[in-house]
Amino acid sequence: MKLFPLSCLATAALLGMSSASAQTVLTVSSWLPPTHSLSTVQKEWCDLLEKNTAGKMKCNILPRGVTAAPGTYDAVKNGLADVSYTVHGYTPGRFVYTQMAELPFLGNSAESISVAFQKAAQKNPVMIAEHQGVKVITLFTHGPGIPFNTKKSITKVEDFSGLKFRVGGGMVNEMAKTLGMNATLKPAPDSYELLSGGVMDGTLFPAESTLSFRIDKLIKHATIFPGGLYNTSFVFLMNQDKYNKLAPDEKKAVDAISGEVAARMFGRGWDKVDRVALGMMQANQVNVVRPDASFIADVKARTAPLEQKWVKDAEAKGLKDAAKVLAEFRAEIAKQEK
Repeated sequence: MKLFPLSCLATAALLGMSSASAQTVLTVSSWLPPTHSLSTVQKEWCDLLEKNTAGKMKCNILPRGVTAAPGTYDAVKNGLADVSYTVHGYTPGRFVYTQMAELPFLGNSAESISVAFQKAAQKNPVMIAEHQGVKVITLFTHGPGIPFNTKKSITKVEDFSGLKFRVGGGMVNEMAKTLGMNATLKPAPDSYELLSGGVMDGTLFPAESTLSFRIDKLIKHATIFPGGLYNTSFVFLMNQDKYNKLAPDEKKAVDAISGEVAARMFGRGWDKVDRVALGMMQANQVNVVRPDASFIADVKARTAPLEQKWVKDAEAKGLKDAAKVLAEFRAEIAKQEK
């Protein structure tokens, strides 16, 4: 019988332990506070990935974002982080197809719009391909967009005129101009400073963001449109090289909680906080306007050209029959809301 030195056996044992405990770690970044819905859902996604792989894969969630919000897409693309999310509109001119999910009067919940958005992208692969250099985990949206302000009630289109609004970019920027708002593109985390200092009179946000960005005590007026005045599209993404280097079973684990699964997670998380925020608005005695039929009709008439322009621009970039894609998107939202 051949004997091995104890040192060799010890080395072999250590190598075996190392192999057994090897993990794939994803570096995860968030430009929002850890308490924000998107940060908590991102963590839930990471926890689910770790659970489904019995600990083989896990996330290292950084204490702060690797870059400010507008630089996140390129930060993930270039490997500064493996996973994060961002707003399409924070990089103007880069995305066209995804502006479909930012049009007015789409739906009444983030979950329904997000799931329909992801389904549309799966059915039309060019929407995914528009995200060059990254692995798209899912596309999603926030809840119905609401114009908030500190100055006055908005009961007709003309009331928007003269007020200075912070907007997040993308389609909402064009919509704000169409409705006569004095709109400035600024990241959401800047909202408290802008409103408290009087630099801006209002902001376009879903209900949730009044709590997330601590402006719930600053706003005095809100105009809530059925289906939302606008929306904001997001992408939850992974560094492409990191994904490519995953083992087949690891890719399968990521894919299993991507797409509609992840879209539903982000949508439900947002809807939950929207409900809390709407309750807080009532407690804070925010003056809430529910637009009448005339106001809604006027907004629809003024924003209709934006929809027509999107159809034209999307087809010019390569999306076939964009009007049909949009109609199917709206139909899917309605189906999800039943």
